[in-house]
Order: sequence, then C-alpha cells, then structure tokens
Amino acid sequence: MVDKNISLASIVLSGIGLLDSLYLTWVKVSNQYALCGPLGDCESVNSSQYSEISGIPIAIFGAGAYGFIILILVLETRGGVWNEYGRYLTFGISLVGTLYSIYLTYLEIAVIHAICPYCVVSAIVIILLFILSIMRLVKDESDQYEELFLEELWR
Repeated sequence: MVDKNISLASIVLSGIGLLDSLYLTWVKVSNQYALCGPLGDCESVNSSQYSEISGIPIAIFGAGAYGFIILILVLETRGGVWNEYGRYLTFGISLVGTLYSIYLTYLEIAVIHAICPYCVVSAIVIILLFILSIMRLVKDESDQYEELFLEELWR
C-alpha cells in the first residue's frame, strides 16, 4: 500500500513538474513573458545564456524527464522489466535532475542575481521526486530482506 501511495504521489508531482516545464518551454519558444508578477524575475532567468543548451531550452529537458518518469511509473504497473528496473530508472533520473537543479539554482542566485518562481517549483518537485525514489528503493530492499527472513524461518 505504501508503495502505491509513493507511486501515486510521484505521478502527481511529475505531472506538476511536466506542466511547469511545458509552460517555461512555451514562454521560451514563443518569446513571451512569464507571468511572475512581483514574485521574481523570470525574464532575466529565461533570457540568460544558461536557459539553453546548444540552443535547446533547458525546460524541454525537464519536460522530457518528468514525462519519462510518468511513463516509467505507469509501465511499472504492467510488470516485467519496468517493474524490475523502474525504481532504479526513476532514482537515476531524479538524482540527475536534482543535481542539475542545484546547479541552476546556484546560477540564479550567484550569477544571474534573479529568481524564477517556476524554476523554484521545478527544483522542489524534482527534489521531492528524488526523496520518494529513495523511499521506494529502501522499501524494496526491506521487502526483499523480509522475504528472505520468512523463508529461513519456515525451513
């Protein structure tokens, strides 16, 4: 039951991250201004040299990561290879995303001197997904040890 709740929370968070990243992608590609209001300076962040990698908006990479995490979580319910390795894939994607978000947050604070609230939302979401992925891995390991213990107990 806990694993299903963690998976559901991960899907919801990934959906939030996907919508956030798609919005930032649209803002970047369509040369629009993000609706930040008085909460931050999205324009400075979104127009900085760090907002793209080889001409590709970084928000597209975020959208891809969130979309892939959703896909993995949905495919895990079908069993097979996805059920076997899905936890490791979501852990790896969320780890890379967390590390990159830390780097981007550093750039916002120390180099660009502007904060984009949408970027902060994405950073929080990926960090929460990383924490949930660790919880899934730990639960999986404890379940395996419990099964081994019960096998030995009944021998």
